[in-house]
Parts: sequence; structure tokens; C-alpha cells
Amino acid sequence: MTPHPHDRSSQEQLFDDVCAHARQTAVLGSVESLLCWDEQTMMPPRAASHRAAQVEAVATLVHRQRCDRVYGERLATLAAGPLVRDGSPQVRTAIRLLSKDFAKHARVPERLVGALAKTCVEAQQAWLTARAASSWSTLEPWLQQVFSLKRELAACQMPDADPYDSLLDDYEPGARWETIAAQFSQLRDEIVPLVQACAGSARQPDDALVRQRYPVADQQRFVREVASRIGFDFHRGRLDTTAHPFCSGLGPHDCRITTRWDEHALPTALYGVLHEAGHGLYEQGLPTEWYGLPPGEAASLGIHESQSRLWENLVGRSPEFWEWCFPVARAAFPQALADASAARIQESLMVVRPSLIRVEADEVTYNLHVMMRFDLERAVVHGDLAVADLPEAWNERFTRDFGFRPPSDAEGVLQDIHWSAGLIGYFPTYTLGNIFAAQLMAAAARQLPDLDSDLAAGRFAGLLSWLRSHVHAHGRQLESVALVEQATGQPVSASWLVESLRRRYGTAYGLG
Repeated sequence: MTPHPHDRSSQEQLFDDVCAHARQTAVLGSVESLLCWDEQTMMPPRAASHRAAQVEAVATLVHRQRCDRVYGERLATLAAGPLVRDGSPQVRTAIRLLSKDFAKHARVPERLVGALAKTCVEAQQAWLTARAASSWSTLEPWLQQVFSLKRELAACQMPDADPYDSLLDDYEPGARWETIAAQFSQLRDEIVPLVQACAGSARQPDDALVRQRYPVADQQRFVREVASRIGFDFHRGRLDTTAHPFCSGLGPHDCRITTRWDEHALPTALYGVLHEAGHGLYEQGLPTEWYGLPPGEAASLGIHESQSRLWENLVGRSPEFWEWCFPVARAAFPQALADASAARIQESLMVVRPSLIRVEADEVTYNLHVMMRFDLERAVVHGDLAVADLPEAWNERFTRDFGFRPPSDAEGVLQDIHWSAGLIGYFPTYTLGNIFAAQLMAAAARQLPDLDSDLAAGRFAGLLSWLRSHVHAHGRQLESVALVEQATGQPVSASWLVESLRRRYGTAYGLG
């Protein structure tokens, strides 16, 4: 007798088949990611056109796998069967989200996927040239193509949704721009007075200590030791150099992080590595047995950013961290830090000073950079701002927010790689990550009474273990807001971030 397709044994076999297909697709997708990692780190400049063809070919194959008809039919059968109701939480999540993903991908034509993949590789190479020469005209025609293709993608993926929400959903599932805009507006009302109070304070931290000469070779050894100490596993990852720091999770045991170096600014590489290692710790903490399936994937880019910003700022700029780290730093840089102390170097890292470059911005003004980009890219997607007008719109908004005008496009509209890479809808996740990070860190501090003394002794395993169990282990089973609320027992609120900034920077600036 032939088993009924809804019999539990048949459903379990069907689920196994679906998982095998999804994992195979993820492996193929990791090849595309490896090509993109190599593009940013190792690829010779003249290989760009061939790399674009390679990425186009692999992206097309991945899309074909994602939209396979038999795979879709199996998912539909599972979605109507008993496992979606009484399977384990991971099984139920996998069926629900794989079905959602299939429907979303199936609405996108293969031609568009290939065109986007190819164009974004070429646009990123144009960005490198444009940024080096501060030449907007070099990048503009490429951004015209990228934004046009992304608008088309938005219309395909979620035809009944706002186009920016459709793009945002790729990075922050379930989020809506109007909700984020309201949240950012409230946060801005709290941040701007804090920036003004810091600027007007009689007590001004001095960052000259961290802007001496720090030889790059010594920095490379130092940041690797710091990353390893907080838990980044170099047997499952590596650190390389690039123009714009990033993290690539290529598989369960292959996580690549990158940074850039400045011989006269220690924070550039150190906090770049702490940031990317935070991403890497998340990637290395995802359940390997669910690789290629939602329970083994990151919940969102906002959650990803919460992990990187937590280690970068809430750990890496704390007095406790520097109590442990200062002897390590002085051993690495005996000349620069000969007359320094843990307190002096930690205070030098608390300077609030409006700056041109987002990735080097202080923690207080950083979110103003993100909010500006969020507003600008949304205006372009909605048709309220032409791509050609981005430089002037950027400069006007920057002048209004920061009080001075970028002297060049390289230090203005050309500084970020995101738009040329097609990462439109990504920017708001940075500030969402800061909001989530502050709330998660506050919860961890409540539940780990020895946290401060552990950090001061260089014992980071307790905090990492807390994040593993409360965040990493859940994969994509919950959307970001629900995940943070479950982990902290509190509704998501920017108040945790505001309180954290006021307390730490108020102390540094003597604001009381």
C-alpha cells in the first residue's frame, strides 16, 4: 500500500528531502559569497569583468535552485501536513520560513537576479575607483543602474508592499520603514542634546594618546590576540585586509573577517576588528546542525549588528575591558604607551566629535550618520530624490546634522560601499543593532553578577555563553524584536541605548 503524502513517515521523508535541497542551495550560495569575499580582498583589479560574469553565473544557479518546482511542491505539501503543526519548533520554523522564502524568490525573474549580481560587482569596482579619485561622475551611472534594478526587485518580491519595505525585508524581516522612522526620530531627539552637552562641557577627553604612531605589523598581532581572546575561533575563521571592513560567513566552520589599517589611529583597526569579530562570533555560534535552514541562520542584520556593536562598544570601550587589555596593548606598543595607563587610554576612546566618516564616528554621533543614509536611500527608492542629486542632498543634510560640509565626495557620498553593492535597505539595521545591543547588554549584566570583574580579568566566556544561549542558538526562529524581548524579558526600547550613552559619556564629560 502506497503511503499517503500526509502520513507522518512520508512527511518526515519529505522534510528530509527539502532540507537536503536547502542545504545544497546554501552550499552553492556560499560559493557566490566566497567569490565576493575574494573580490574585496585578493582579486586583481583587471579581473573585475570576469568576476562579474562568475558571480552572475553562480547567482543564477542559486536562484534556479531556490525556485525549483519540485522543491516548491514539497514545501506546499509540508505546509499542509502535520509537521507544520506538531513538529519540533525548529521543524515548524523551517517549513514556515522556507515556504515564505520560496514564494518571495519565485516572484523574481532569473534575468533580474543575474543582472543584479553582475551589475553590483561592476559597481563596487567603480566605487573603488571613484572613491580613490573622489569622482562622483565615475560612480553615478552605476548607481543609476543599481537603484533601478533594486526598485524592480522590490516590486517583484513584495508587489503589494511599499518598495522600501520590500528591500528592508531582505535584511530586517518584518520591519517597516514608518515604524523605524518614528523610532529614529525619538532617538534623535535624545542624541542631539547629548552631543551638544558633550561639546559644551568644560571637561573634554583627549584622544591624542591613540593617535600616535602604531606600526601596522604590531597592530596586526595585537588585534588578532584581542579577537582570539573574546572568543573568535581562528581555526574556523581568518582576518584579512580590505578597503571597507566586513564579515563573510561562508559556512559552519569558515567565517572571514576583514579590517583596514591606519598607522596613526589605533581605533581604526582595533574597533574594526572588534566589530567584525562580533559578527564572526554570531556566525560561529549558529547551530551547525541546521546549516542552510532557518534555525541555523541569523535572525536579521539588526541582530547581527547588535552582536558586533555590543563587542565593539559596550565591551571594547569599557573601563573593565581596558583594565585587562592595557597590559596587552602596552606590550604590543611599548613606545606609544610607555607613559600611559588603562584609565587614560580608555578615556581617550570616549571623545565625542562630529566626523566625516561613519565607520570611524564616535558612538554618540554614529547614529546620526545612519539616520541620514536611511532617509536619503529611502527618498531615492520612493522617487523623491534623483540619484544624480545625491551628492548635494548628502552635503546639505550633513551640514545640517554635523555643522560642517564634507570637503570632498570621497569623504561624503562616496565613503560607503553599500549602495554600489546593492545593499539598499541595510543602513537602518546599524542603529537597530545599537538599540538591540544596549538592551541585551543590560539584561546580561543583570543576569551575570560577576560580569564586570570577568571583563576586567579578560574572562569573556561568560558573556559569550549568555549570548550563545539567548541569541545565537535561536537562529531565525524569531524575528528580531521578538528575539530581543524573549532574551531580555522587556519590550524593545531605545531607552536602554539612551541610558547607556548618557551614563558612559556623561561620566567621560563630567555631565553629572
